[in-house]
Amino acid sequence: MTPTEERTKAIKAAQLAHALRHFTGSEHWYRHQLFRAFCYTDGVKYLATEAGAYWLLDRLFACQHEFPALRQEEFQTWTLTVNADESAELVCTDGNCRILHRETIGYTDFPLESITLYLTNDVLLLPSEN
Repeated sequence: MTPTEERTKAIKAAQLAHALRHFTGSEHWYRHQLFRAFCYTDGVKYLATEAGAYWLLDRLFACQHEFPALRQEEFQTWTLTVNADESAELVCTDGNCRILHRETIGYTDFPLESITLYLTNDVLLLPSEN
């Protein structure tokens, strides 16, 4: 990656992080097209659109079906942490530091170093929207 590309990526990440802090509450809930039992908020929609991260929503909701024990948890905290080599780790906890699920993602171009999302009552939201 050239220095110009790195600067552009850093600026985009800073702008995205700044914009995400302004989501408090949500006027709309959006139903996921594949996993119809789940909805997400305005802030999550903005994140998915601006970061090109609908794949992340797909993965979080798919895990609910792949790992039935997750569905037993009323509140889940999902954190995606991007590594310097553009791999990432996706971790789900119960909100009290008890890890429910962890997986490695081989490659991602997700622009932020990390993001945390909450899943509660079948709705995915940003922490600021809680």
